[in-house]
Amino acid sequence: MQQVQENIPAAAPGKAIAVGSAEYNAVLTFMYEEAALLDQLRLGEWGQLLATDLIYTAPLRHTRLGADHAKSFIRTVQHFHDDYRSVMGRILRLSGKSAWAEDPPSRTRRLVTNVMVRETDKPDELAVVSYLLLTRSRFSEHHVDVISCERHDILRRETDGSFKLARREALLDQSVLGTANLAIFL
Repeated sequence: MQQVQENIPAAAPGKAIAVGSAEYNAVLTFMYEEAALLDQLRLGEWGQLLATDLIYTAPLRHTRLGADHAKSFIRTVQHFHDDYRSVMGRILRLSGKSAWAEDPPSRTRRLVTNVMVRETDKPDELAVVSYLLLTRSRFSEHHVDVISCERHDILRRETDGSFKLARREALLDQSVLGTANLAIFL
């Protein structure tokens, strides 16, 4: 029997950070800059935004009917379950000459929307929920991959005021991915 877990709530418990506030805008700027670094293949710079205790996952979505729809994600089977070391290893491989799945590299565009920010029980961390629509094209093909997901992040504020990504769970909308691989970051 597969272990299923109900969907994570749309926002973590905790006080909502007001849209337009200085703190919300700082989070939004971080999210936009992160997407730009990934789209521009500046993976080394993106790696500097990651906390050394990072956990980065994408559980499998299972199609459920009606009342069981809330139990759509199977966390014992994942598209990926990475930590800081494995993500940095992927960055090294993608930056080298042995990343055949990404040579030539995909052309991607990440559209980050519906950003909701809440306080957590840790004063230096914020819970961030966002939607991601990622388009990906390869070679000279007419086909464009579209990957959409809801991301649940924990951002940690550093002593200098910057953020580090400490947790990310990408809840993919597709139960069967329409892309050849996930050699890209969500």
